[in-house]
Amino acid sequence: MLNAAELPDDIASLKAMLIAAQARETRKDERIERLEKLVAAFKQAAFGRKSEKADPDQFDLALEDLETAIAAIHAEDEADGPAGKKSAKPRAINRGSLPRHLPRVEEVIEPDSLVCACGGCLHRIGEDTSERLDVIPAQFRVIVTRRPRYACRACTDGVIQAPAPPRLIQSGLPTEATVAHVLVSKYADHLPLYRQAQIMSRQGIDLDRSTLADWVGRAAFELRPVFEALILDLKRSTKLFMDETRAPVLDPGARKTKTGYFWALARDDRPWNGGAPPGVAFTYAPGRGGLHAEQILQGFSGVLQVDGYAGYNRLIAPDRVGPNIQLAYCWAHARRKLVEITRNGSAPIAEEGVRRVGELYQIEAELRGRDPQFRLAARQERSAPLLADLEQWLIGNRARVAAKSPLGEALKYIARYWDGLNLFLSDGRVEIDNNSVERTIRPIALNRKNALFAGHDAGAQNWAAIASLIESCKLNAVDPQAYLTATLTAIVNGHKQSRIDDLLPWSYRSGV
Repeated sequence: MLNAAELPDDIASLKAMLIAAQARETRKDERIERLEKLVAAFKQAAFGRKSEKADPDQFDLALEDLETAIAAIHAEDEADGPAGKKSAKPRAINRGSLPRHLPRVEEVIEPDSLVCACGGCLHRIGEDTSERLDVIPAQFRVIVTRRPRYACRACTDGVIQAPAPPRLIQSGLPTEATVAHVLVSKYADHLPLYRQAQIMSRQGIDLDRSTLADWVGRAAFELRPVFEALILDLKRSTKLFMDETRAPVLDPGARKTKTGYFWALARDDRPWNGGAPPGVAFTYAPGRGGLHAEQILQGFSGVLQVDGYAGYNRLIAPDRVGPNIQLAYCWAHARRKLVEITRNGSAPIAEEGVRRVGELYQIEAELRGRDPQFRLAARQERSAPLLADLEQWLIGNRARVAAKSPLGEALKYIARYWDGLNLFLSDGRVEIDNNSVERTIRPIALNRKNALFAGHDAGAQNWAAIASLIESCKLNAVDPQAYLTATLTAIVNGHKQSRIDDLLPWSYRSGV
């Protein structure tokens, strides 16, 4: 709270301060409302009807995402102070000493100068010591930070001490490397937080799942600007992939899950030797409608490679307002429908279709990694005649096959998306399928299999943001643990928002 002496004299400055204060109050009210909803979800999950029948481990999975969402809101609240100052008020969560048997790595932070302003020498009169939990692969350790205090014997100018280094978790136990380890274990290695707590307990480290959830939530809040920069960078491209996968989310009121979706937006220019680094960004949405794809793609213009899901048709609707988007479709999905028919017995037409599509793939295998001009020329010479024959084969067989039969439906699918399936003939950057984005989305499915569901919409959003950075690291052969450690360290040390692109995963190798 400012006193009267600290207020500026001019009216314009006072008005600016008042507007900023009102904006902070508005954001605080919004956060309170979000917290109230999360607390209500907590109560429903904990005390709702039939709660005693829930499996305890799965109940823990739901709670950790709720706790993570609350922690992210708390971090937002602390960051939203005047001049961006964070609250120095310590949080009473899991207080206690770290096990004595863990090895200690001591670092001493000295003042910049040991010469007093009067010219005398400063003498050590004590020190402040703090301990934080750090981790190296397969071994925990404790970082002991000592900050000696010095005073001058020749005068009474006071005590000199180096300032405490900034931390991601103010007054908390973990180093940034420890938080990164928890993130990678949860979102890359598919270890829920309650299992991580069990692993830590084997080394005598007694940490609650809720404490780990607090770390994840605060990290998610700090990493969100990097995630948003990742999405913006991807949408500056003119050739992207998109896919979606189910994201079961707990509905606490009903004690069951509802179905949300992770939408993956990916870039992979390596097949045509493009210069942009590969990356993927996941966005959680409560549904699968094309409206969500349209919202995610706001500002994007170019070729979007997708499967045949009808929701994408919204992007090319005649009355749509926005940048132009071309849809390139996936031959892998078309081929898959024919392959499924061949598995049910003798199907000569389907087998012939699979063989014809296979010829296109043989050509593509030879063109992978070549520049767009070379790919385009080769496709025009070799693939275009095959597709012209395939079109005549398709027309002829559709006339012979019952439209409602499985084979008729498969052929109808190919005919419906024929123009988009042929777009790779006119653009050397376009792939024959969207397998690139399907590969990036598999870890989400694996995490979903292990966790079964996300505990809350907000937890799913944090899941999407952190998984985006981790999977983009993998695409660029960057160690997620090292990247997240360096990135969180840079953020807590005041990395400038104007240079946020320097924190994207593909920038890590050149130094964060």
